[in-house]
Amino acid sequence: MTADRPDDPADAVATELAKRDVAVPDDWAAAYAEPHVDAPDGAEVPLPAHVSHALASRGVDAEHNAARRAVVAAFDPTVETRPGALEAVDAARKRGPVAICSNCSVPELVGRTLVRSAFERDDFDAIVTSVGCGWRKPAPEIFDRTAAELGVPTADLVHVGDDPRTDGGIEAAGGTAVLLEDLALADVPARLAASTPDEHSSND
Repeated sequence: MTADRPDDPADAVATELAKRDVAVPDDWAAAYAEPHVDAPDGAEVPLPAHVSHALASRGVDAEHNAARRAVVAAFDPTVETRPGALEAVDAARKRGPVAICSNCSVPELVGRTLVRSAFERDDFDAIVTSVGCGWRKPAPEIFDRTAAELGVPTADLVHVGDDPRTDGGIEAAGGTAVLLEDLALADVPARLAASTPDEHSSND
C-alpha cells in the first residue's frame, strides 16, 4: 500500500493546531524540527508527544489532547493498493500467518490506511506498528513483537519490504528479508513459494 503524506508536515500540523485554538509559535518550523524527547536508540517517539514537547519548548500548552487530534487530522491519507499486493499477501497466507509490521509515528494511521485499501482487516493475523510497540525498524524489538503476535520464532519471519536499511533489519534479528528493490512485487508469490515450509511472512 502507498499513502500520501503532507508536503510540509510541520505546516500541516500547525494548520490543525490552529483549528483547535492552539497558539502556534512564530518559529514553529524550527521547533518542529528540533529533537525534544531523549529516546533510546531505535525507539519510536510518537508524533503527538513530539508536537506537545515542541509546543512546550515555546511555552505553549496544548490542552484537551489537542496535539494528538491535530496530528491525526494532519495525516489523513489518500491510499493506493499497489498492483500485486493482494496476490503477494494471498501467497503469504498459504505459507503461514501474516502480519503488517510498519514504522509509523502517527497513531491510527496504519489502521486508517488499511481501511482505505483493498485489504480487509481479517487478511492479517497481526498489525504491529512502531508507535504501538515503541520501537522502529531496524530495531530487533519490533520484529520480536511481530513474531510474538504471530506465535512464531523471529527466525521464521520472512519480511517483505522496500527499504534495505529498515526492512533489512530482520536479518540481524535472525529472519529473512525480501526486498522490493531486488524483486518486483508481482514476483513475491513465486519467491514465497520457493521458501522453506516453516518460514512465515510478515508483510509491510
